[in-house]
Amino acid sequence: MQPTATVLVYSDDARTREQVRLATGRRPAPDVPEVRFVECATPGAVVGELDKGGIDVCVLDGEAVPMGGMGVCRQIKDEIFHCPPVLLLIARPQDAWLATWSRADAAVALPVEPVEFASALASLLRRRALASA
Repeated sequence: MQPTATVLVYSDDARTREQVRLATGRRPAPDVPEVRFVECATPGAVVGELDKGGIDVCVLDGEAVPMGGMGVCRQIKDEIFHCPPVLLLIARPQDAWLATWSRADAAVALPVEPVEFASALASLLRRRALASA
């Protein structure tokens, strides 16, 4: 198992980014690596970080301004070669169909519920580890 996993968190709201960090803790599950965060507040920063490489999972805020996480997700799935899995934060459970449209790999509702979020993130980290093995 790799020593750390890098999780990109996109939201224009610092409180949402903090909720993600707190819900994850040092690692979202015992069988996945410890997590290091890269925080982005703009869509351009997300693309820039992904272009650098080394991101294992993206967590995108569907309610971010000026461009929501769903639009960012669809863009990076189209433009980034070997795009990492995306966990989308959605405002309402009924918005899950929009997450499907954006090609997100998983979605959880805001506000971040720690157990649900950690489980979804750990699942994507496991899938990423299997894909790169």
